Amino acid sequence: MPYRILTRDEHFRRDGTPKRILALDGGGLRGILSLGILEKIEDVLRERHDRGDGFRLCHYFDLIAGTSSGAIIAAALAQGWSVGEIRHMYFSLGRRVFKKSLFRQVRLRARYDEQALVAELKDVFGADTTLGGPELLTGLLVVIKRLDSGSPWPVSNNPHSWYFVAGANGRMGNGDYPLWQVVRASTAAPYYFEPETITISGGPNLSPVTGSFVDGGVSPFNNPALQALMYASLKGYRVDWETGAERLLLVSVGTGAADPAVSNAKLTASHALRALKSVMQDCAVLQETMLQWMSSSPTARMIDRELGELAGDLLNGAPLMSYLRYNVDLRPESVRALDGTLATMDTVTSLSAMDAPGNMQTLHRLGILAGARDVLASDFGTVFDLPDT
Repeated sequence: MPYRILTRDEHFRRDGTPKRILALDGGGLRGILSLGILEKIEDVLRERHDRGDGFRLCHYFDLIAGTSSGAIIAAALAQGWSVGEIRHMYFSLGRRVFKKSLFRQVRLRARYDEQALVAELKDVFGADTTLGGPELLTGLLVVIKRLDSGSPWPVSNNPHSWYFVAGANGRMGNGDYPLWQVVRASTAAPYYFEPETITISGGPNLSPVTGSFVDGGVSPFNNPALQALMYASLKGYRVDWETGAERLLLVSVGTGAADPAVSNAKLTASHALRALKSVMQDCAVLQETMLQWMSSSPTARMIDRELGELAGDLLNGAPLMSYLRYNVDLRPESVRALDGTLATMDTVTSLSAMDAPGNMQTLHRLGILAGARDVLASDFGTVFDLPDT
């Protein structure tokens, strides 16, 4: 079915048409797993719309949200990259950036050199590309955390948002931020990379004001799906799309649910890191529970033995959206059920690491297998098909 390619502003427009959101979790190099799932989603939607190699996910989704590694993928998708192109970039970036260095294996130093990541991001997105620039072909939402104020920042290229353009007292507009820097801030995971400093106001005769930003994953929104839903529907964000099972589609893709039994004993400050990861896992479960509670979902999973899949439960009596969640359980029994070639326990348990380039091929294969098993054409209601030309 031929369709018309929308502009960024048309994607954001509140025009009564059904809207589609893609949300991509953070997870370090485990982001390559989500790309395996995204390849299947791209294939399903390409076949649905009969566009051939010219189809891009930025044509289908009106807003693509990402946190941390998900922000890298989201920004590339919003620029019109195919999933295959991003996969090639991601493998190269991972191997170059996540190089172990004995010089950095000391307490109170970031584990990896952020300058290597900066160089890669400038090369991928362009050193001069801004969040508000024409290079972004659809809506983009990146979750970052301002460390000095303790507040999550959902930063977007929505031209109607309060902070998109410059304001009083030299405040910079979100649209003026370099895209690479916003993405770099969202990937600045504590312990792994130093924070990113962004100038948020300044100008002639004004002292510059900067903010220190870290990975959006240390907010409640390592899975940015709930933040994306709020951004799209709460009036204060000035997107204000209609809700309902046939009005709003939210597709959420994970980077693998880490095995909570995997030990971090070799990590510096391991107790603090284990506690942080535990809180992140709690937030992830809470988000999935909330989203299933608010939605109609053919991919609903069992939350726990007490709640089940929340069948028959709806927060508001009617679904706020159609919701799809795709992910891979990285506990050994689940991994082996998906890929029986992974025989050794050490190989399986290592997959929860976020900074192991040697795992990328295996993680990508798991994503491909999960996509083939879990992503169905029937998941995507025809009411959300793109309009004809």
